[in-house]
Amino acid sequence: MQPPAPTPAAAVPPPLAPARSGSTVSTMRPDTPSPADHTTEAERLLRTAAQYPEDREPLLLQAAAHLELAGDRARAATLYDQLLNHPAPDSPHLIKALKAANLWEFGHEAEARAIIDGIRAAAPRTAQPWAVVAEALENHDELQQAHEAYTTALTLLVNPSDSEVPYATRPLLTGRHRVRRMLGKAHDSWDALADTVNPGPVPLDELHDPKRLWALGSSDPTELRAEIERLQAELGSYRAALSRPFPVALLHWPAGEYEELRATHPTLAAEYPPTHAEHLATVESSLRELASAGTLNLGVVTGSIPSYEAFAASEHTTPDSTSLLAEYATTLAARGRATFWPPSASAACWCGSEEAYRDCHGGAAAPTGG
Repeated sequence: MQPPAPTPAAAVPPPLAPARSGSTVSTMRPDTPSPADHTTEAERLLRTAAQYPEDREPLLLQAAAHLELAGDRARAATLYDQLLNHPAPDSPHLIKALKAANLWEFGHEAEARAIIDGIRAAAPRTAQPWAVVAEALENHDELQQAHEAYTTALTLLVNPSDSEVPYATRPLLTGRHRVRRMLGKAHDSWDALADTVNPGPVPLDELHDPKRLWALGSSDPTELRAEIERLQAELGSYRAALSRPFPVALLHWPAGEYEELRATHPTLAAEYPPTHAEHLATVESSLRELASAGTLNLGVVTGSIPSYEAFAASEHTTPDSTSLLAEYATTLAARGRATFWPPSASAACWCGSEEAYRDCHGGAAAPTGG
């Protein structure tokens, strides 16, 4: 039996590969077209933050993202201030970067630049603040400063000799490549590394060619069709970058929880395979199917029976409702509980076995991520 269709609060993104039985998909991406929908989703996230104060920060960050997309930048700025005024935020540099990018978009350039200068001076050791800062500079045609920010971040965070490029740093590589093409700079070693992690069918040199815009004025249907394909690939990259904190997450149950779920909620048992090993294999295979269909931003959320039953009570419904599984997965992802997939080959497997991913569910044919 197929699992219940997800019931995300935001509209469902472009079609994904169908999830197999036992792997509930959660879509948490702020990419719905209607400002009213974004406002509604922001309100839902704010209510969830009040319900789960331990996960307040990721929920408010998502709410602020939706408010920005709804055009309510002033209210988004208020949420960023609330997070920064809270004692010891988990990601202060990221919050400041998002605040600066938001302020710049609605006319507070001087304040935004001051915040960006402070972040660059602090040299955070995580990729997300750098990506937000560099993209903000790039979006406002500060190409040389954007190039410097991308380069500084990569120098701090990436060892070019490592066999794997951390997933979170890949937008820095592709962003730097894009800016260098606009600046007319020659390929360097970072650009070559960017080429190796490009997940799309269109080479980065072609995707980031500044002269491409001239193709849009062509009357040749073949040229126009090729340019549309390039733009679709580029849009896919931007959507993936936008949605990165809001993963498409599959629900995984540890062994004990899995047996208890099947025993105490027989209605849900029909949604899952008979053994825990099959459940884990199904989650991995579903993740690979989604990845092969072009879904770059994947994750896993881990369920527990007490948490699930408490969630059902908070929703004023029964835990035996099959549609609740998707809502539960969505809420866990919104609360920042998703682990990105695939992990690096040497990292612990997502299933909790404590074995390296390559020796567990990664296997010889493990994907490299997007």
